[in-house]
This record gives sequence, structure tokens and C-alpha cells, in this order.
Amino acid sequence: MKKVFISTICILLATFTSFTQDSTSHIKLTLQDAIILAQIQSVDAAVVLNELKTAYWEYRTHQADQLPEINFTGTLPSYNNNYSRNTLSENSSYIQNNWMEMRGKISVDQNIPLTGGKISLNTSLDFTRQLGKGAYNEYMSIPIGITLEQPIFGVNDQKWKRKIEPVRYNEAKASYIENVEEITILTINYFFNLLDAKASLNIVTQNFENATKLYDIAVARRKIGQISESELMQLNLSALQAKGIVTEEQSKLNTRMFQLRSFLGLSEDDIIEPIVPGLAPSFRMDYHIVLEKALENNSFAQNILRRQLEASYAVASAKGDRRKISLYASFGYTGKDTTFGNAYDHLKGNQRIEVGVIIPLVDCGKRKGKVKVAESNREVVLSRTKQEQMNFNQNIFLLVENFNNQDGQLEIAEQADIIANKR
Repeated sequence: MKKVFISTICILLATFTSFTQDSTSHIKLTLQDAIILAQIQSVDAAVVLNELKTAYWEYRTHQADQLPEINFTGTLPSYNNNYSRNTLSENSSYIQNNWMEMRGKISVDQNIPLTGGKISLNTSLDFTRQLGKGAYNEYMSIPIGITLEQPIFGVNDQKWKRKIEPVRYNEAKASYIENVEEITILTINYFFNLLDAKASLNIVTQNFENATKLYDIAVARRKIGQISESELMQLNLSALQAKGIVTEEQSKLNTRMFQLRSFLGLSEDDIIEPIVPGLAPSFRMDYHIVLEKALENNSFAQNILRRQLEASYAVASAKGDRRKISLYASFGYTGKDTTFGNAYDHLKGNQRIEVGVIIPLVDCGKRKGKVKVAESNREVVLSRTKQEQMNFNQNIFLLVENFNNQDGQLEIAEQADIIANKR
């Protein structure tokens, strides 16, 4: 995963060739440069990348649950000095318990995906030191033992996790791609907002210069009596108003530049000079192809599948909770002696089998109600996902139609620009 991230950043940096800096404060920036900068060093890019890393390690943790695990448990040491009633003799009396013990156990644990159980291979050694008068040592060993824990009727959590977790991870990867594209869209909006503000400032500046020239001409005409004082004052007012608009547009330009600069992670001392991009290529999109690609790459499809699986998992869990029967079995050998070496000689069998049962006799329909609630929630999820699928398809259709209309809108805008320039 790290290699993928590093390779992606290297590719982006390799394509970052048109970025030029005239001085320490003026930066000429193309649209492509701005997009690359946003995808590399913006705060939003760092957030979505960390979200993907989190999803990756969650998936790795799920995969690790399917692999063997080696554990050590121990008590190093435990000391007891108390009194307890002796019930073995005819005359009950209190006896003193004064001992120290240490315990150690190493186990290799493996989940069983097929059944949802757990099997362990373990070895352990217990040491007890009886203190006080007649002190002695005692060792008890289990050189090898096998333990099986298996639910009989409960839900197989591992089975459902193997279905849900890969879908969740695929959803996270698709969401990362979406978020990167959203960063691109934000960059484009900020970039063109700055271009628009710069163009507006140029227009109002030209208008102010024109209004000033008209006022200067009017002053000369007033001196020779060709216009009235009222007309002169009106032209002066127009020039002042044009100057006020220039101030507003300059403030707007500074705001738009600050937004883009902050989003790209640039210094506050940098002055961005956006370069107007060339004409976009003209092409049309096909709705069915776009819908197919969207369902393939968008996180929406994975999100729908994950929610449906989680709803079915909730139903299975509710049904499994109606009755619980679990099997616990342990097989192995054990030895006991006052010396360490002899504790591993003359081993004896050590078996234990236990079947635990939890079956409600009277619960007034509580567990049945939980099952019905889970089933109802599943139906709600299925209905909602069906409606969301229809809305998703509709949005794709509208986006394709709007995109295909852009060529016509651009032609109209170009004609309007020609007329405006002539005017």
C-alpha cells in the first residue's frame, strides 16, 4: 500500500512541469498545476488519504483474524496468606494458607472460519511454593493440550465478516477516488472564481478610467459653457461610483485569491497569477456507458451492498440469540511433582468436555420481537436502497444531459463575448 501511495505522488510530481515562479511572491499557475497541488498538499487531500489508510488497516486487521495467533498468559507471581475453614475433618477448624504461585501458558489460537469456532494448541506450567513450616515446592505441567470452543446454533460472526469487510474496504477505496475528484472540482471552482474576479476587476477598472476621462472632458466643456453644472456633477458622481466598484472588486479578488491560496496550502505572501486555460475538447457522453462506469467505480454500489449485508447479518444475529448452545472440549496430558523434571514424567490424561446451553423458557416474546425488528429493518434498508438506486440513475442521466449541453452554452457565451467587446 505504501508503494502505491509513493508511486502516485511521484507520478504527480513528475507531471508538475508547467509550474513557474517568477519571484518569491508571484506564482503563475495553470489549472492543471492547481489540481496537482491540491491533490498533493491540500488539507482535504491529507484527510481523505488518512481515511483510506484507516480503512486499509481495518481490513488488514480483519485478515489477521483469520490467521493463527500466538499468545502468552501468566501470573508472575501471586502471593496468598489467609485463613479458610477446613471442612474435611470431623471438627471444623480454620487452617492457614500461605503460599506463592507462578503460572505461565503459551497457546497458538486459530479461528475456524467454516464453523465460527476456535481451536487452540497450548502448553503450560504452574509452580507453587508452600511457605511456612514444612515448606515445599510443587510443579504441575501440561506439555501439550488441545482446546476447542464451538457455538452450535449461534450466528457465525466470522462468516459474515468475510462477506462484509471486503465490501467495506472496496467502498473505502472507491470513496477515496471520489474524494480526490471532489478536491479537483473544488480546485476548478476556486481557480475560475479567481479568474472571474480578475476579469471583473479589469472591466470595472476600465469603466472607472472611462468615467474619469468623461468627467475630465466635461470639466473642459463646462469651462466653455457647453454643459450645465448639474450634468458635470452627475458625471463626477458616476466616476466616484465607478471608483467604489473598483474597490469592491479588488476586495473580492483578494478574497478569491486567499481561498485558492489557502486551499492549495500556499503561503499568504504568495500572489497567484492564474493562466486562462485553452478550449476544452468537444465530445458527447452516452448515458448507458456513464452509468456502467459509475456503478463500477463509484462507492454507491458498494455502499448499497454493504448495508444490505449488514441488515441480513442483524437478522441472523437476532435469530441466533433465541437459543445458545456452545461446546467446550479440552484434551491433553498433565504431570505433577515436587521437582521440575519429574513434572514432565509419568504424564496422565487430562480431558474435559463441556456443553453449555442457554434456552429461554419464558421471555414473553422478547427474542421473537428482536427478530421481527431486525427483519423489518432489513426490509426498510432494501426499500431505501432501491429508491436510492433510482435516484442515482436519475442523477447520472441529468448530469449527462447537462454535460452534453455545454457545447451549445459555450457557443452562446462566445457570441455574447464578441458582442460585448464590440460594445
